[in-house]
Amino acid sequence: MLLFVACGGSVEPAAPSDEDVAEASWTDLQKLLAQAHWVDLSYPFDEQTIYWPTESGFELQRGPAGIKNAGYYYAANRFAAAEHGGTHIDSPNHFYETGDTVDEIPLRRLIGEGVVVDVSEKCTGDPDCQIGVEDLQSWEEQQGRTLADSLVLLRTGWGSFWPDRERYLGTAELGAEAVEKLHFPGLDPEAAQWLVEERSVRAVGIDTASIDYGQSHLFQSHVALFRHDVPVFENVASLDALPEHDFIVIALPMKIAAGSGGPLRIIALLPPQTKFP
Repeated sequence: MLLFVACGGSVEPAAPSDEDVAEASWTDLQKLLAQAHWVDLSYPFDEQTIYWPTESGFELQRGPAGIKNAGYYYAANRFAAAEHGGTHIDSPNHFYETGDTVDEIPLRRLIGEGVVVDVSEKCTGDPDCQIGVEDLQSWEEQQGRTLADSLVLLRTGWGSFWPDRERYLGTAELGAEAVEKLHFPGLDPEAAQWLVEERSVRAVGIDTASIDYGQSHLFQSHVALFRHDVPVFENVASLDALPEHDFIVIALPMKIAAGSGGPLRIIALLPPQTKFP
């Protein structure tokens, strides 16, 4: 917005006020939201939703549905689910005693600039693949930008197996014995440490069942991230629909008081001119 004022018979531009700038910025934001591309990065919760082998799946308990005597339609159901399953968030408290619980995570860690680090080629054929520091540094070199202060989404390619439990987890078995048979990629603990200490990322997401690879017994990547109150998004969907950068992530979980995790609706906002992969 550019204003003009009369000055001694001539017209000179006047600097816009703070109110003018705010109004123009808000108008630009409204236009962006109206024209932007929206990508849903969440799987629906239903009978196919994948949970850890030791957990029960998602249960939707159908309630009454139909036309009431007063003439209006009414439906109401109940659901039962573990905190960790499907597209969900791990709060830092999940593996770090003094870490934030779900309701304590600051919104700035859940909303911000997103990037996709695509390691699907490296992980092809290797269910025990771990994403290392060199993969993250290589991304920065290729893209000419840093991962600092971003929400980092790791694409292993495992999302293409959803909801095939055996291919996605490495086993279709249930129970404690099945945990030893889990095979899927994850983030190497040294890389997790590097992301928090060298790049101060806001959050980390992945298209597998855990930020630690399936054969992990110590869950060191969880601990490394959660010690710094960096939340984790797991079972993130549709990462192949995103560019490598220049988009906004909005990741809003169910706000469970004192929760260690919970169902997550995560979306990406892409500028109108974005060229899709």
